[in-house]
Amino acid sequence: MMLRVAVTLALALAAFAGPAAADPRSDAKAQVAFGINVAQRGLWREAVYRWERAIEIDPTYAEAYNDLAIGYEHEGQFDKARQAYEKAVELAPDNVQIQQNYDLFREINDRTAAEPEKP
Repeated sequence: MMLRVAVTLALALAAFAGPAAADPRSDAKAQVAFGINVAQRGLWREAVYRWERAIEIDPTYAEAYNDLAIGYEHEGQFDKARQAYEKAVELAPDNVQIQQNYDLFREINDRTAAEPEKP
């Protein structure tokens, strides 16, 4: 069992290594896909790491910023989430999904921030 896990992990890491001249968007998409996969299993820190890696590889990848914002939001890092959403919207102003995610974040986050603290 332990060997199977090690082999699976080695194959997954090899897939991300790829050739040196690989397309940055393809590499970033692989990181995003991996992030989504681990987030679905509740491994949010790993997901955030993968999405951060994706935007390091391709800083123009709006969907990666969107996913990263969701990850930050889930982890309670609301300032970072806002920055990531804003970058995603800047990169893809016509992307309805990104805009909806950002609008919902602002609605909830801004309302929560405006509520008085309960004693």
